[in-house]
Amino acid sequence: MRNLRKTKLIAAFAAILFTGQFAIAQNTDALGTYTPYSVFGVGDINKGGTALNRAMGGIGVGLRDNRLINFLNPAATTERDPQSFMMDFGLSQKNIYNSSNSNSSAYNVFNMNHIVITVPLYKKSALAAGIAPFSSVGYKFEESETNPEMINELGEIKYRRYGTGGISKAFVSASMDLFKDFSVGVEGINYFGTIDRYSDILFLTNSTYRTINTGMDYVVSSMAAKFGIQYSKEIKKDIDLTVGATWLTGSKLKGDLTKYAYATGVTGVRDTVFHNVSDNTQMEIPSELGFGMTIRKKDKWLIGADYIRQDWSSASFAATPGVDFSPAVSNSFRVGFEYIPNRYDIRYYSRRITYRGGAYYENTYMKVNGRQINSMGITMGATLPVLRLYNGLGLSLDLGQRGSLKDNLVRERYVMFNISFSLHDIWFIKYRYD
Repeated sequence: MRNLRKTKLIAAFAAILFTGQFAIAQNTDALGTYTPYSVFGVGDINKGGTALNRAMGGIGVGLRDNRLINFLNPAATTERDPQSFMMDFGLSQKNIYNSSNSNSSAYNVFNMNHIVITVPLYKKSALAAGIAPFSSVGYKFEESETNPEMINELGEIKYRRYGTGGISKAFVSASMDLFKDFSVGVEGINYFGTIDRYSDILFLTNSTYRTINTGMDYVVSSMAAKFGIQYSKEIKKDIDLTVGATWLTGSKLKGDLTKYAYATGVTGVRDTVFHNVSDNTQMEIPSELGFGMTIRKKDKWLIGADYIRQDWSSASFAATPGVDFSPAVSNSFRVGFEYIPNRYDIRYYSRRITYRGGAYYENTYMKVNGRQINSMGITMGATLPVLRLYNGLGLSLDLGQRGSLKDNLVRERYVMFNISFSLHDIWFIKYRYD
């Protein structure tokens, strides 16, 4: 009989995920993100780049811009004024609306997105350094037991599963123009962060049974590298074609994984049932290959497209109990454009604004209940000139959707707003007059 009760508890607890029967408590945790899909693998992978990239669907592999920083391809930072110092600081705000077949919820998140600087090196070379989020974990599921037989025997029972944390990346890159129109770059990456996943069973009215707390705590620190190339050629007067490619090396995320189980009574005394620390995090980031191209008319317009492929199918992750999850090949297609009415107009400020738009479609690395989770969206934004030089305020808006209501999944619709502060200055100026 006890084994039967245990089996029922485990089955009911696992069924919280992706059954459409969860309830979300929004006022108990300040999560860095909120999406049920962050329960898997390394969590919800963040969209990279500044407002420049995000406003154009996320393109950046084949993008070169001497006024704004593009760190999606390390080879792009050679496109700059030779004595300029540039910095970009970004913030993001995301409104998330989740729907299942029987329930819905909403959550708002505000975070720092990135900070990156670039400086010139010897002749046609440059250095960039920064920090940006790689993935985020934030979810909370709560379910009350509804089986009358179990309630009569065990009392009121609540199942709770939640997670917090994420992985960030700090990077330093160097790039140079090898030949005319040809640039290369290499980037060193340090992944670091913590992810905490908790699973609890609470017996609310029967003091005979103690609360069961189980969880996994990840502490990650690992290295990787990214290589980039770009070739830019004038194909017509004032019209340039740029093609680029990037390759990110795979990385098994090193660090510590702590697995534990505790039983806590009504007096607050906690007994350790299980506690184990391992140096195998059971997480990894596979290699990634990217291709992109842009066509630009100087100071007027630009159009571009990117394709990113990352094979997660052989990645090993800790199992998610009760859910049919497997990693899959991720493919991302992105297109974008920008338009400037008149960059040098001295009468109308609105004509000096750079307007942008784009779209994307992605097969994410998550396959749940045999169905690969896809996302799609449209983007728009602008860069507002501020004061002198290339200082600007970048804005982007992302309207997207991920998942569906089929196969007991969750459909996630979101509105993401990003703002970037782009600062520019000239170093080592020798003035003719004091």
